[in-house]
Amino acid sequence: MSQASVPHAYEIKSATLPLVAFLLKTPDTATLTADLARRLGATPDFFDNDAVVIDLSGLVDPDQILDLPAVCACLRTHRLVPVAVRGANAYQLINANAAGLFEARDVNVQIPAAQRVETVVQEVIREVEVVREVVREVQAASLPAMVIDKPLRSGQHVYAKGRDLVVLAMVNPGAEIMADGHIHVYAPLRGKAIAGARGNTQARIFTSSLEAELVSIAGTYRTSGDSPLPKELTGKPTQISLQDDKLIMQAL
Repeated sequence: MSQASVPHAYEIKSATLPLVAFLLKTPDTATLTADLARRLGATPDFFDNDAVVIDLSGLVDPDQILDLPAVCACLRTHRLVPVAVRGANAYQLINANAAGLFEARDVNVQIPAAQRVETVVQEVIREVEVVREVVREVQAASLPAMVIDKPLRSGQHVYAKGRDLVVLAMVNPGAEIMADGHIHVYAPLRGKAIAGARGNTQARIFTSSLEAELVSIAGTYRTSGDSPLPKELTGKPTQISLQDDKLIMQAL
């Protein structure tokens, strides 16, 4: 067989992949660990081994000592997989290389302020051209709502990724429903409901009967054990929204 006819063992192509942008605001890993546990501890399925770009542009003093390998280890405990770093100085890049991270260089793309999520965990859908190591911010495509028409039993988990979730039957205690958009439950909501799971602070939860064990929007949550539901809303039609990092419950 001639050399020209030998098939290639591989090909190199450009590819686009979704990434999570994690804006780090403190070099203190103890504070970071505590804040992640507080925000995500009640929702262990918030992330599913998502690739992460660690953004260091939010650090007030970039010259402070930063243990990036420790930050990476902290993120991995919440099913986040760090792959790159951006906004790093020379020292931080050395630290990043030691942690196995490459440098992601941004192109100049303007994002409307309304789309920015000012929380410790900031998620946008990103498109990465791997060969050029270019990160570009894009808007996720809108998907039709996921509709569930059967009761959800204890231990069952439903996640409407990139869309709203509509549930037409009871969500029993111990069941968990999650959506990147709004959640509508046209029946008693007695389990856990997590809306805006990827950081959408405009997401809301609607139910015809509020009896939930936990409600959460964009990482801000409230449990019935720690803080009982308002008596005037318990068992009543209710909508829940997020305002100034606080969950607001209103009668429908």
